[in-house]
Amino acid sequence: MNKAERLNQELIFLSDKNFFQINDLTTEFQISKRTALRDISELENMGLSFYTENGRNGGYHLIKKDLLVPIIFNLEEISAIFFAIKALTLLSATPFQKSYKHIYDKLLATLPKPQQDYVTKLQDSINYYRVPSITTPNFLNTILQSIINEKIIDITQESNNSKIQAFNLLYRNGIWFCDALDVNTKRWATYRCDRFETCSISNSWEKSYTHLELKKFKQDYENNYHNIQFQCELTPLGRELFQKNNYPNMHFKKEHGKLLIYGGYNQEEFNYMIEYLITLGSNVKINYPNELKLAYLKELKNIIDMY
Repeated sequence: MNKAERLNQELIFLSDKNFFQINDLTTEFQISKRTALRDISELENMGLSFYTENGRNGGYHLIKKDLLVPIIFNLEEISAIFFAIKALTLLSATPFQKSYKHIYDKLLATLPKPQQDYVTKLQDSINYYRVPSITTPNFLNTILQSIINEKIIDITQESNNSKIQAFNLLYRNGIWFCDALDVNTKRWATYRCDRFETCSISNSWEKSYTHLELKKFKQDYENNYHNIQFQCELTPLGRELFQKNNYPNMHFKKEHGKLLIYGGYNQEEFNYMIEYLITLGSNVKINYPNELKLAYLKELKNIIDMY
């Protein structure tokens, strides 16, 4: 790694330390003692504050209040940051108050004109296609804050009231979801955030759960809820389609030269399993269960009968 990158990595390495010695840098970054001493001098010029302690067990004591120093990015790293932001600009709704377009423009304005021109030209040369937001949920920030602060939220959907505690937010195929526990029924489910009619942090007495407790609820749900086992064979194209779109209850393996997806589903998810497998067309063959195979063939017949 070059010098600028090494200095940045050294800043990150020291960020959670109160004390370090020369050997810490020479060992971690495989550099000589002379290079380490030069780097320490460079870090001090960049704003790293410390005082030295001499002697056999001496070293450098960091002054934490001044440890927040600028991180220097090279042009390639800057370009990668702007590419990542551009990849997210199709999201019409995010858990944050500011749009990614606003962040993009604000960061771009901080660059010198030659770098602005370079980044703009680079962005015009790269296209990143993904599914844009299909809907615009209104409560993503509230849900995110409830996750971070481990709070229960009151929601209304289809005029029904519920108390849930969200575990995470996930975005797939243009729709925002959250995995959550219904605190009254103790039932785990995945909710579409755009279907929340109201959503607010609950002020009621119910005890909330820690993130680790919710994670256990999720694991128990995955282990027990998806109790019907299935297996299908894929073509090479089917494997690509599966890799682009799959769900936590589905897994892939290669066995005896065959490409297989396997896992489990609940009877409540039966119709959705058929809909998912239909999207794979002739690139999937269902091995078991027979009920799934027959329902798949029936749906294919319904499609043929349309013509």
